[in-house]
Amino acid sequence: MTKDQKVVAIQEIKDLLQDAKVVYVADLDGLNAAKSSDFRRQAFKQNIKVKVVKNTLLQKAMEQIDGVDFSEMFGTFKGNSALMVADTANAPAKLIKDFRKKDEKPALKSAFVQETFYVGDNNLDALVSIKSREEMIGEIIGLLQSPIQRVVSALQNKSETAETATEEVAAPAVEETPATEAPEAAAEGEAPAAE
Repeated sequence: MTKDQKVVAIQEIKDLLQDAKVVYVADLDGLNAAKSSDFRRQAFKQNIKVKVVKNTLLQKAMEQIDGVDFSEMFGTFKGNSALMVADTANAPAKLIKDFRKKDEKPALKSAFVQETFYVGDNNLDALVSIKSREEMIGEIIGLLQSPIQRVVSALQNKSETAETATEEVAAPAVEETPATEAPEAAAEGEAPAAE
């Protein structure tokens, strides 16, 4: 690789990393061409960018990124490395875990998620359990709606209870009215008979 090609490769990696909030580095070594293509296809469907990179170029690109010190990840840059960049925090971890149901690889080398570094494949389950932004927003909305729904339900039940109580009070009054009229009618009926 010439010096110009290295500069271009580093710039491509920097462009991927520039505003990335979710960065994974995985080991794809041992995957044949068909499995590697399948992995990339699944990543594409989940909006995960995958780029196989040289470790030295990845490290140089990361060193040039402002605002984030990726140095904790550098020790994992050995062998075959694939850079994975996504918008959803747990998407690459889920993809790796699902793919490993059939194979030993890919293996997680390291990750930078929500301003935290995860080093080693033993962190894969922790990364899978991280809630995505959308999941967290959904839970918060559900929690906020719950008290409101209880209040609305209580108000609806209270108004239904009040209507039922009003109907029960009105019903005996209706029954008493004909009963009161009946004695008067009977009194009127008796009076003409007495005459």
